[in-house]
Amino acid sequence: MTGPAPECVALAEGLRDMRARTGLSLAALAERTAYSKSSWERYLNGKSPVPRQAIDGLCTMAGEPAGRLLALWELADAEWSGRARRTLPAARSAPALAPVDAGAPGSGSAGPGRVRRQWLFTVAVGVAAVATAALLTASAVRGRGADPPASPASPVLDPEPGCRGKACDGKDPDQMFCGLPGRVTSLAPPHRTATGARVEIRYSPVCAAAWGRIWHAETGDAIEISTPDSRPRRVVVMSTSDTDAYRFTLMIGGPDRTRLHLCFLPAGGPDRECVDS
Repeated sequence: MTGPAPECVALAEGLRDMRARTGLSLAALAERTAYSKSSWERYLNGKSPVPRQAIDGLCTMAGEPAGRLLALWELADAEWSGRARRTLPAARSAPALAPVDAGAPGSGSAGPGRVRRQWLFTVAVGVAAVATAALLTASAVRGRGADPPASPASPVLDPEPGCRGKACDGKDPDQMFCGLPGRVTSLAPPHRTATGARVEIRYSPVCAAAWGRIWHAETGDAIEISTPDSRPRRVVVMSTSDTDAYRFTLMIGGPDRTRLHLCFLPAGGPDRECVDS
């Protein structure tokens, strides 16, 4: 029986590695995304096609760029849709995936790590080669005198942000797709607190909204972001499963970026540490 295509195996392996970086269980992923625990189990085991938005959300929670996984997703999507089979010769069967342990967020898949890395490297290099060829082709066309467009096309955002400015006030940056890679920046370097927790002020130009982020925290730690003209937004680290993952406050919509104030409130202590944008 033919196994899954190498592109699908590479994507599933990449998703498993990214999930391990989040430190989240499948149940925790389901709480933070629009996808159920069973859906995440199928995605991570390569049992069903993965929505592009799920990859964006997973990379955001891991604090990692999504470019490599999205490149793998493009190849895997071609396999799922049948486009690759219509245009390319059949690929070799790939090694089977080891199942995900729903209760062990940091666990990796079984099997030789070198094989997995070779698959990922091979597919990623292929994507890079295709992209380079496309750029060279476009340059050649322009060099033959092709007329440039009258005006540059506006970039298409996928998925489209769910709010902007004041409409984002009090909303979740992940659910509104404001915190996806390429849509968010830090307004100041991350601050390491006296307890070892990290905090920072995040801002999305696409959504024109800001929020606070905390990681390496302890149960009971909290952060609060505010401006002189807005209601403070706070998040508390509620359980040990969240201590190594990123936690976010709700957003402040349309803030003055120079007047944002973020405070760290350690568990069991009155001393707070604050940073400004």
